[in-house]
Amino acid sequence: MKRTVYISAAASVVLIVAGPVAAATAASADTARSVCAAAAVRADVTAEAAAEAAVKKYPGVVESLDKDGDTWHVDVISKDGKEHAELEVAANGAVTERNRESEDRTDNEELLEAKVTAQQAIKAALTSHPGAVESVSWDDDGGAKYWDVEVKGADGKTWNGHVDPGTGKVTEPTDSDDRY
Repeated sequence: MKRTVYISAAASVVLIVAGPVAAATAASADTARSVCAAAAVRADVTAEAAAEAAVKKYPGVVESLDKDGDTWHVDVISKDGKEHAELEVAANGAVTERNRESEDRTDNEELLEAKVTAQQAIKAALTSHPGAVESVSWDDDGGAKYWDVEVKGADGKTWNGHVDPGTGKVTEPTDSDDRY
């Protein structure tokens, strides 16, 4: 009888002391599983993937995209050139429309008629300078239009290049401020 009392008392002490520890351990395991699941859902989206996701949500032509942390900001001109949408593409690929407005501009014609899209300019730039694209924009130097592409290399250095919208040829800007 005494033995049963001692065993019951010992078991009670173990449960009183170990109960919170076991509960905390279980909670930590649940938290770890949640963090792992969130990490599995989050995947860094490349510039190409961000551009494709944006035009899937809002059909048109990418005018620019740039990375801000884990989010891509993408500007898309509608296929008829009369509307402009500002979209955000999250790290998991989710697209959110932030703004849409009518365009009363005729300068969209060159962008819409360009043989080389932003996505193709990205590929051309990465072929020339491997790394991760940080931004792409439709630009001009006071006359000729081109794609301005910024690539961050594995060495951490940033390269800016121009991609011809007709040929896809990659050149380095002549202005030294635009290079490394």
